[in-house]
Amino acid sequence: MKQIHSFEELKKAVGTEGKSFLLLYKSSGSEQNNCALKAVESAAANVVKVNVLTADVATVRDIHQQYGIASVPSLLEFENGELKKVLKGCSEERFYQNLFEGEAFHSSATGDNEKPQKNVVVYSTPTCTYCNAIKSYFKENNIRFRDIDVSRDQKAAEEMVKRSGQQGVPQTLINGQVVVGFDRPRINALLGIR
Repeated sequence: MKQIHSFEELKKAVGTEGKSFLLLYKSSGSEQNNCALKAVESAAANVVKVNVLTADVATVRDIHQQYGIASVPSLLEFENGELKKVLKGCSEERFYQNLFEGEAFHSSATGDNEKPQKNVVVYSTPTCTYCNAIKSYFKENNIRFRDIDVSRDQKAAEEMVKRSGQQGVPQTLINGQVVVGFDRPRINALLGIR
C-alpha cells in the first residue's frame, strides 16, 4: 500500500492499465475514517497484486476536488486510469478483501488447448454465506470472476433485479446467462466444469 501526496502522483500510480483503489481519508477525522483506514490496510496486506493507495485529505487537497468527493472516507476504484466507482464510508476488512481479491484473481493457464474464459459476474453481499461459497468454488476451479456487492452498489442491484426478476443473492451472470442461487449443476454446465 502506497501513500499518495498529490493528484499528479496519483495519476502516475494509477497508470493506464488495470485496476487500482484509492482510499481518501482524514487522519484527524472521525471514527469512520479510522475504521476505513484500518480495514483497507489489513485487507491490502492479505491480498497480492492489487494496487491499493491512500491519501490523507488533511494534507492532500487536490485529489478529492478533481473527482468531486465531498465526504471521507471514500474508496475510489479506477480501471485503466479512469474513475469507475466510489464507495463511501467504512466496511469490514472482509468486504475490502473480497473486493480486492475479486479484482486480483486470475486463472492459471493449463495448456494450449484451454478454452477461452467465459465472462463471469457474481452479484453478492458480504454477509451472504452462499455468496462466499460460490466465490470460493470459482477460485478452487480457477474461474476468473468479477464480484459486485449489491449492498453497496444500488445501480447494480437494480440491474440485477431487472435482469432476473429476483432480489436474492447470489446471482451469477455467465456469458449473459443468469443463475440464481448456488445452482452447482447449472454453473458447471455453463462453465464446462466436471
